[in-house]
Amino acid sequence: MSAIDLLVTSGNGPVECRIALSALLGILEREAIGLGCAFEASLGPMPDQHGAKSAIVSLDGAGAEQIASDYCGTIRFTFKSPARPGHKRQNWYVAVQRIDSQPNGGEVTIDPADLRFETLRAGGPGGQHQNTTDSAVRVLHRPTGLVVTARDERSQHRNKALALRRLDAMLRHLEVEKQEAAKAGRFLANRTIERGNEVKTFKL
Repeated sequence: MSAIDLLVTSGNGPVECRIALSALLGILEREAIGLGCAFEASLGPMPDQHGAKSAIVSLDGAGAEQIASDYCGTIRFTFKSPARPGHKRQNWYVAVQRIDSQPNGGEVTIDPADLRFETLRAGGPGGQHQNTTDSAVRVLHRPTGLVVTARDERSQHRNKALALRRLDAMLRHLEVEKQEAAKAGRFLANRTIERGNEVKTFKL
């Protein structure tokens, strides 16, 4: 079974949406572990103390498809802002979308000289099928500081290709954000996240 990659984004939302995004990553990780899925999160560039504006979540296991189906769309979080005491707004939104293997997003070119690869031990979903070889791959994209890890495949070569695909997806997302006028609408919730049609709601 191939891994499912999801883009999680706070769009142009304020700091509270980054807080919500961080909370959602924790929720997704707990649900994935409960279903015996491997979970990997790659944060977008330059996260601050409140979290990142976007992330790629990779799920691998029998429950991955169900999680993707349940969470794709707009997620609403309801909480009082810890960053701005007294702020009246309590509803904050993040969006989740599946990353297609044949994307239609912005064009990017990755210079191999900008990449640094590391290998590490890989483990299967839920800690099963522990791999004693260094087949997992972590790649650092120096210009952006993005770090992406792939441990889904038994083959180091396949994990390297998967890590590059995830890095490409994140870089395309960033490129789309830069070209909002021409590219708006290419990605779900690129600049604005749909409100009033949430697939899930959480109170923190």
